[in-house]
Amino acid sequence: MQIVFVQGREFILVGTAHVSQESTDLVREVLGREKPDCVCVELDAQRYAALSQQQRWEELDLREVIRRRHLGALIVNLVLGSYQKKLGRQLGVLPGTELLEATKIAQEYHIPFALCDRDVRVTLRRAWRSAPFLKKMLLVSSLLASLFDTTPISEDVLREMRQQDVLSVLLKELGEALPTLRIVLIDERDRYLAQKIREAPGNRIVAVVGAAHVQGIRRILLSQQRENLEPLTVIPPASPWWQWLGWTIPVTIVAALLLIGWQKGIAVAGQNVLYWVLASGIPSAIGALCALAHPLTILAAFLAAPVTTLIPMLGVGHITALVQVYVQPPMVREFQNVADDIRSFKQWWKNRLLRVFLAFLLPTLGAIIGVWIGGYKIVSSLF
Repeated sequence: MQIVFVQGREFILVGTAHVSQESTDLVREVLGREKPDCVCVELDAQRYAALSQQQRWEELDLREVIRRRHLGALIVNLVLGSYQKKLGRQLGVLPGTELLEATKIAQEYHIPFALCDRDVRVTLRRAWRSAPFLKKMLLVSSLLASLFDTTPISEDVLREMRQQDVLSVLLKELGEALPTLRIVLIDERDRYLAQKIREAPGNRIVAVVGAAHVQGIRRILLSQQRENLEPLTVIPPASPWWQWLGWTIPVTIVAALLLIGWQKGIAVAGQNVLYWVLASGIPSAIGALCALAHPLTILAAFLAAPVTTLIPMLGVGHITALVQVYVQPPMVREFQNVADDIRSFKQWWKNRLLRVFLAFLLPTLGAIIGVWIGGYKIVSSLF
């Protein structure tokens, strides 16, 4: 715990570990003793609703998530949540309990509280956009490895986690391989949290944040420099290089078909068009079949892949996932169990929510394979 005095105001920074019973006890002790004017917590509205309302999955519109192309972020969220839940079981406390406890105690004492963290969806998307391609692959592989790792955590590691913020330990290792990840997850949020804490009403403020943020917030508060939060909430656009690359293959395929038609006739061009439809549609449909998706989803994969592979703004996975949600919508209990089911390879095919993810991922992978097969055949036909 650190106390900062700035312009007649007192800021009490309580650094916690997000899966520590000791942190929960510390929060109750500090708030009961200090009785501040306002309690600031490292939560955004999304995470607060999830913690306080017991994951109200029945209110989640999965179709809207897919339409807004947020399905990937949802998958990453569930993976991280599953990992924290695993730690929580071994540590004896659920992740984020101390943050929720801070809001409950504030309500008990009729003290206003403020949710001061940046929207987790913005944080995840900024982190993803900021990382180079190879680093993204490293991050994805690390997440997958942690997801299916069943090795129990040693007592020595558990003891260390109980004494400090788990995120601090994680970022110490990731910071060397992914410096941009640390910037988005820690440095930017230090600035965001500090400004929100500064804006909280009253002269005596208690801020309950992860230990990884305490020093950064303290430094920013003492600098008395106000932060412009708008740039920190903007999602950076995709690299123009990736946009250009995304159009390269479709333009090449269409140009090759036109050239074939001009050089060898409409009949030969038609044969190549049919080959493209089969080469892209069949692997995508096989991907949907491997996901044990509904027959309509498999048909959608076959029909959509030849078109979506030529239009970078669309993705066959988003179409197949949307169809799968409509024909086999997940049940509430499957949403509630997903944090546990996601760690079991077999449950990916039994839990309908996870099957939606498979119906997104596997047809996409199949379409990518089909693009290279079909593209090679069509371009080689020119020579």
